Amino acid sequence: MTDQKKVQEQGTQKISRRNVLKAAMAAGGAAALGFPNIVKAQGVTTMRWQSTWPSKDIFHEYALDYAKKVNDMTGGDLKIEVLPAGAVVPAFGLLDAVSKGTLDGGHGVLVYHYGKNNALALWGSSPAYGMDANMLLSWHKYGGGKELLDKLYKTVGANVVSFPYGPMPTQPLGWYKKVVTKPDDFKGIKFRTVGISIDLFTGMGAAVNALPGAEIVPALDRGLIDAAEFNNASSDRALGFQDVSKVCMLQSYHQNAEQFEIMFNKTKYDALPDKIKAIIAYSVEAASQDMSWKAIDRYSKDYIELQTKEKVRFYRTPDSVLQKQLEVFDQVEAKYSAQNPLFKEIVESQRKYAERAVKWDLDTNVNRRMAYNYYFAKKPAAKPAAQAAKPEAPDAKKN
Repeated sequence: MTDQKKVQEQGTQKISRRNVLKAAMAAGGAAALGFPNIVKAQGVTTMRWQSTWPSKDIFHEYALDYAKKVNDMTGGDLKIEVLPAGAVVPAFGLLDAVSKGTLDGGHGVLVYHYGKNNALALWGSSPAYGMDANMLLSWHKYGGGKELLDKLYKTVGANVVSFPYGPMPTQPLGWYKKVVTKPDDFKGIKFRTVGISIDLFTGMGAAVNALPGAEIVPALDRGLIDAAEFNNASSDRALGFQDVSKVCMLQSYHQNAEQFEIMFNKTKYDALPDKIKAIIAYSVEAASQDMSWKAIDRYSKDYIELQTKEKVRFYRTPDSVLQKQLEVFDQVEAKYSAQNPLFKEIVESQRKYAERAVKWDLDTNVNRRMAYNYYFAKKPAAKPAAQAAKPEAPDAKKN
């Protein structure tokens, strides 16, 4: 066969193959030839969320920050819109609304679902056996917490996918009419808190009322409660605590390891492509770190301005009060562990993880107080003997 004939024959074969492809596509598309169907998604998946925070609170800002990360990283394929507390449901109604599909998702804290199962409050509303919030998140991801939370949500029939994130600094003991100097100071006061902290402060003698964030300061102003805790300098300032009290007690075990929760309706989440699910998960971790950085910046600024501009006085919670909190929590833990097997299972898992993680942390990380005092602390002036028993400001006593 001549070279010219070979070229002509090959050309004929190529034309023939193209005709076969055209005929096959006409008969049944790519699947008829054994190729996978590739369908490009049309449009944008939109989700309507609600936070459990007022729009002026930095917590609502954190919710918006997470939504923006997801919206940006999906290139617009998923668009999350976040509304403030009360826009669709009350703050404490978020779990039901997301589970039923009234909302596609939300931003809050697990302790707000305490009424469904008291074990939900163990994600932050306890002394956490010495763990801080970042350690508790470590337990959640690597120590079995995620599996326990999935199990817990199934027991209450919640149709949700949960992502705890965003480690909070130790929360203040709260805002008071006068300085707290001893455990007995709680006897008879009307106090606001949530979760297992309700049981803890009740055990210390307080009459407790659980209120969402936006309702606390109005209740203090009207005298419906005498004292309250919320969370941090920025949130407390935005809510207006400084307008109804000038005394804030720092450091407490009632919520020293809390974190936020990002929640999706499970049906809608399961329908998302795997690529979008991956972006959601990695956005949680990115937002968690970014939230920590933003908190350090903003909380420290508001902490200073509350003192200089608002004339708030901060005091360190006495050791006697902290010790009493631990003793009361032992009683609360024993009661609920006896009543709720899942509560007991979670407690045992946290204790096991905390025993090694907290020891490692205490043995490894240097105490920052010495370095801070070396560089910034003023030399203390001699104190009159009459002032020696007064409560000390938080920077005047080594932790």
